[in-house]
Amino acid sequence: MSKLATVYGGSGFVGRYIVRRLAKEGWRVRVAVRRPNEAIFVKPYGVVGQVEPVFCNIRDDASVRLVMEGADAVINCVGTFAKGGKNNFDAVQDEGAERIARIASELAVDQLVHLSAIGADVDSETLYGQSKGRGEAGVLRHFADAMILRPSVVFGPEDEFFNRFASMSRFGPVLPVIGADTKFQPVYVDDVAQAAMAGVNGTSGTFELGGPDVNTFRDLMNEMLQVIRRRRLVLNVPFFVGGIMGWSFDLLSTLTGGLIKGPVTRDQVTSLKSDVVVGDSAKGLADLGVTPTSMEAVLPSYLWRFRPSGQYDAIKESAKNLRVD
Repeated sequence: MSKLATVYGGSGFVGRYIVRRLAKEGWRVRVAVRRPNEAIFVKPYGVVGQVEPVFCNIRDDASVRLVMEGADAVINCVGTFAKGGKNNFDAVQDEGAERIARIASELAVDQLVHLSAIGADVDSETLYGQSKGRGEAGVLRHFADAMILRPSVVFGPEDEFFNRFASMSRFGPVLPVIGADTKFQPVYVDDVAQAAMAGVNGTSGTFELGGPDVNTFRDLMNEMLQVIRRRRLVLNVPFFVGGIMGWSFDLLSTLTGGLIKGPVTRDQVTSLKSDVVVGDSAKGLADLGVTPTSMEAVLPSYLWRFRPSGQYDAIKESAKNLRVD
């Protein structure tokens, strides 16, 4: 009988790519999510019955245990950018991560892969980074042979990075960014999935994942604008201005009970003060036998819809070169 993997957060951006690779390699997969009805799209990743969305609340021991029973491997892809509410930083990225590792140890699961982030550190200046750091510590406390993956910003068709700023570029001649000189090392989502598969197949340790290029935030936005064929001024927003914006949006979110969420928080502004690149001494994709995919090879495949004429933009450009004798 084929092996069974439980993927917590398997319908999310990174999780779905891991689920697809697991199914392709013949694994049976439980996709543990809060809303199984919204994760039906993962079922065709395998043959009938191979991939099944199941309900799970990672804040509850019994729920986590139930979907993990019988699993040979566990992958935790659950994360959040919300510091408030029930599914906040601590509940999801600290307590939830440790809960999954503790129960995996109790059930004698063979392999555990935990998705973290570059900058995870219990002493981080950001609440996000602190929760990620505590989560890693909790995982290793219960499952010393776990694989921990720390990606830089992840890009791909469903990302909330390039898609978000490409959408913003449609509404004016200026594209404002906070921390234009901060450096990133974007990594392709399927490369992260390949790295996770190495963990499923027995590799352990901590790995920082980045693509082949390191760019400033400004350079990334200019590259994106070239892909979508729009001319915009990338305007750097000073950190003190960004801090005021983040404080204002945080206050608005608090006053509305979280119903209204701003485009940026104070914690995110603080995080933008630090580069998000693979450390010089860190193990990375190369150590896992994964060749990183460049942005140039992928961005045009999904950002074309933000071009002035969408899918017809290339046709219109070609038409301009037609000569009528």
